[in-house]
Amino acid sequence: MSDKGIHLVREHLAKLPAPNTLTTAQRRAQYERAERVFPTPPDVKVETIAAPACPAEWLTPPGVRTDAVVLYLHGGGYVIGSPRSHRHLAAAIARAAGTRALLLDYRLAPEHPFPAALGDAVAAYQWLLAQGIAPGRVVVAGDSAGGGLTVATLLALRDRGLPRPAGGVCISPWVDLTNSAASYVTKAAVDPIVTREGIEGMTQAYVGAGDRKAPLVSPLYADLRNLPPLLVQVGGDEVLLDDALGLGERARAAGVDVTVEEWPSMIHVWHWFLPMLDEAERAIEVIGRFVRRVHGPA
Repeated sequence: MSDKGIHLVREHLAKLPAPNTLTTAQRRAQYERAERVFPTPPDVKVETIAAPACPAEWLTPPGVRTDAVVLYLHGGGYVIGSPRSHRHLAAAIARAAGTRALLLDYRLAPEHPFPAALGDAVAAYQWLLAQGIAPGRVVVAGDSAGGGLTVATLLALRDRGLPRPAGGVCISPWVDLTNSAASYVTKAAVDPIVTREGIEGMTQAYVGAGDRKAPLVSPLYADLRNLPPLLVQVGGDEVLLDDALGLGERARAAGVDVTVEEWPSMIHVWHWFLPMLDEAERAIEVIGRFVRRVHGPA
């Protein structure tokens, strides 16, 4: 067995408090301790900025091109997560892609329910264009809720007639907030992170009494035509498996250039565990190649 295998990640997760025993504030604090457990490499320049709608961080690994950007939308069920929890992951993707990353600190529910996060993501994209970045040099990427927000952002840009980004990357995306997929049952015993109970609470915080099937809430139910190329990665041992596979099927049927990868034995957003997992490194390398392809030559 690998010295950096999924068994180590599962052992690590087993030592953490059960999410349903923590308050939202405690869960946010626990998530943000990632910056101590998984520090960002010191050669990555981190610059905090005040983008139009919300703060963000520029992450610049050494030697990357400056005319291309990965706009990164972190996961956390729209309720937890921040640049502090996801800086190491976004920086690794930026390094693999040979670009900078703009890691967005979008507003969270329940203080700021739908559509606050979406508004922040769209505003950040428009801000990038205003800085002189060409639309074809921007890839929107995200994990979990951020993966769903990635698709929602691409849809909102399309519907508003804004220039199309080069592509989208969805890591373990949460795209169906009805939380009704069969994999919630079939994968419940092997998913150590996501539960239907936990995700129901996040849905309530984000959507409230709103329509859970609204296209920009649950992009699985949206008209996906005319979206840019998509890369979707999902673990074989996660309850959101059917979200990702369903997104791929619907995107393909709508004529989108979509690649869906199901990684055997991997769990929800295994990329996040990069320092202790070989498959995380390999998956990020795949993302880097995709971003380089859709960005085109420098």
